[in-house]
Amino acid sequence: MREMSCPQVTIRELKQKLFAYDDVQIVDVREIDEYREGHIEGATLIPLGILPYRLEEVDRNKEVVLVCRSGNRSSQACELLRERGFYNVRSLQGGLSSWTA
Repeated sequence: MREMSCPQVTIRELKQKLFAYDDVQIVDVREIDEYREGHIEGATLIPLGILPYRLEEVDRNKEVVLVCRSGNRSSQACELLRERGFYNVRSLQGGLSSWTA
């Protein structure tokens, strides 16, 4: 298995972007039950397993920040999107666990 090389965004950077109303799409790649337990307001839920089938919901014109619980699945989602031509994609460092801490 090859090493994931997804660029990351820190919690602080993302909060600054949201506060400034930057053009950012947050895509939560966790499962629906995890999402219901808590998520970043305004995030689009697209579980990792079905992401390849819902690419039309990811906006190529925005910076895309991928979120999961700890950063593993979001890094996988980032690689998948980059392989399909999405280049302005980053993973939230530490995932939702860090966001809520």
